[in-house]
Amino acid sequence: MALKGIKKWLKEEDSDIMSEEGVSEEFYTTRVEDIKNDKTGGKMILLEPRAYSESQQIADYLKKRNTVVVNLKRVTPEQAKRIVDFLSGTIYAIGGEIQKIGGGIFLCTPNNVNVEGKITDEKEGKNIHDNTDINIEW
Repeated sequence: MALKGIKKWLKEEDSDIMSEEGVSEEFYTTRVEDIKNDKTGGKMILLEPRAYSESQQIADYLKKRNTVVVNLKRVTPEQAKRIVDFLSGTIYAIGGEIQKIGGGIFLCTPNNVNVEGKITDEKEGKNIHDNTDINIEW
């Protein structure tokens, strides 16, 4: 009897929290009208966090439907793993995607951005060249 009561209670709670698409309103409250009127949505933001504590800022950009490229080369491997874990949870909550696009560099996109194509791993394929000496500063 108690289990049925708990399931019913949880179901009622879920209906208050979840939208029709199954994405939590608490985490992702941006509406289409807000995107059209908001000057912050639709940007691509490049970030190089220096500590795990900056993960929430990255998640906030994603919640506002911005694409974020995260370079984790300035944090320790342990912090990098924690940041990726945190962002993976955020990405899951908003229905987005996360892709590794280079050594320690990740592309995080909300569900309003479609990414086509794939960056191959540095060890895959023939004729892979190390072009790290190319500088594009203007």
